[in-house]
Amino acid sequence: MLLDSASLYFRSYYALPDSMTAPDGTPVNAVRGFVDTIARVITERGAARLVACLDADWRPEFRVKALPTYKAHRVAQDATDGSEEVPDTLTPQIPIILDVLDAAGICTAEAAGHEADDVIGALAHREKKSPVEVVTGDRDMFQVVRFEPTPVHVVYVGRGWSKAEVLGPEELAAKYSLPVENAGSAYADMSVLRGDPSDGLPGVAGIGEKTAAKLITEFGSLDAVLEAVTDPMDRKLTTKARNALIAAEDYLAVAPVVVRTALDAPVVLDRADDVPRVPADPERLRELTQRWGLGSSVPRLVNAMERRA
Repeated sequence: MLLDSASLYFRSYYALPDSMTAPDGTPVNAVRGFVDTIARVITERGAARLVACLDADWRPEFRVKALPTYKAHRVAQDATDGSEEVPDTLTPQIPIILDVLDAAGICTAEAAGHEADDVIGALAHREKKSPVEVVTGDRDMFQVVRFEPTPVHVVYVGRGWSKAEVLGPEELAAKYSLPVENAGSAYADMSVLRGDPSDGLPGVAGIGEKTAAKLITEFGSLDAVLEAVTDPMDRKLTTKARNALIAAEDYLAVAPVVVRTALDAPVVLDRADDVPRVPADPERLRELTQRWGLGSSVPRLVNAMERRA
């Protein structure tokens, strides 16, 4: 189980009321929601191994160098270090989340100079023993689905846990009209063409999601589409699509580096990824629960750990 941690605690922050506070008044809605999510993953998805994947760098230099607009609109206006715009009442909750994970004994992982997306992509890519599930509210992670050598599925909670979708290659191919045999990489290629304003990716003007999916399915990959642009014998590309792709030549030369996860990211795990039966530091976990008023959330997590199959 690979958790897209920032995606999940952001969702918890916005889903739960900020009236959930610690005795000193510090909001803990993101903490409680994220801890509840882990308990639910262990209980309902049967996680035996679990990694909370973290951003070491939310806007990596190699992506910004390739495409300066990457996430540029999310940089805090008064930030001198390029830090992300984060709600004031969420920022102090992140260290609490990390403290709880550490005391509980839940594995975390990050890679210097990379995002959590890269940590997830690299760990999924390297896994040769167990099936993998990625829990996220970010569609970018659809690119990691695969059949072999072990299946990788995405548990997409973008519309909430009650409406979670479990997507593997077959489901992803059906949802976006992509080739099933390489649905994950095809999704990434489609994303390059389609673009994503929320990440500062302009895409190719005039090519939306349906046209992008049709091009990738017809040609098999983004590389094949781009080869067809300069092939005088090609008759499959329409004049409109060819002209749009030519106009976006500079963008298309760098966008794949921005969109695709870095499978060679130098991932470091802080401990073994087995879900522990008991907390690593029970006394500290009790102290954190009391100090931050975490109510039933931490006991629910401990109970899930103790009862897992």
